[in-house]
Amino acid sequence: MTDIEWDDHIAVTRSGDSDYSADLSEGWLVGGGINGGYLLATIGNALSQVAPGKPDPFAVSAHYLSASVPGPATVSTRVLRDGGSVATLAADLVQGGDTRITVLATYGDLGRLPDDVRTTATPPAMAPLEQCVPNTMAPPEVRKFAPLMDRFDMRFDPDCIGWAVGKPDGNGLLQAWFRLNGERDPDPVALLMVVDALPPVTFDLGMPGWAPTLELTAHVRAKPAPGWLRVSHHTRNIAGGMFEEDCEVWDSADRLVAQSRQLARQPR
Repeated sequence: MTDIEWDDHIAVTRSGDSDYSADLSEGWLVGGGINGGYLLATIGNALSQVAPGKPDPFAVSAHYLSASVPGPATVSTRVLRDGGSVATLAADLVQGGDTRITVLATYGDLGRLPDDVRTTATPPAMAPLEQCVPNTMAPPEVRKFAPLMDRFDMRFDPDCIGWAVGKPDGNGLLQAWFRLNGERDPDPVALLMVVDALPPVTFDLGMPGWAPTLELTAHVRAKPAPGWLRVSHHTRNIAGGMFEEDCEVWDSADRLVAQSRQLARQPR
């Protein structure tokens, strides 16, 4: 395992005026397809190269049309508007002639934003890292079903882990510490993956299984500080065979660096 694994997995190569080639890694499989956050970060990596001086995602909204598979893919990008401090960009991830994901995004430079944070948000109340439950304790059959678990170090808050022993808490809440393999520090593009890295929050409601994402919108608020992230997922409503999942990502400096909401199908 090397500290450049993540960078290799989201790597893209320009293959035309506005197209980028990618090789989607089987290491990010979960259930019936590749993890949606990893796919979004791969697209986000391509978009970071499109508008000069605007490398960072501010807001990214993705619609997932069909499940992606490991192997070659093309990210086709479009500049809808590039002016002032932000650019509005679009992208499609295509495999075998089929569009798998379509994205609309706002990009800019997080390093140039004013430092005027005013928030009522508070970091998630979680047990210290050393008291949390590592994902390496998952049984072999789970790790085979979700090989993406080998891509990062995740430590679950013991107050939100009852589902793992058949006793879900029923609060619709999952929380964990998170860090990429090789202690690779997070960056704005990686946050697009982190917002979708935890198991579906429906696990805490006694509904384990793959929960395909229909739509996901992520807001990246700041460049994360080096070190561990704290990730919190919750849901309040399951209806019509779908549920929403709200995510907050906090960095080691106690800043809320990313937020997201997605609509996903209820696990079968």
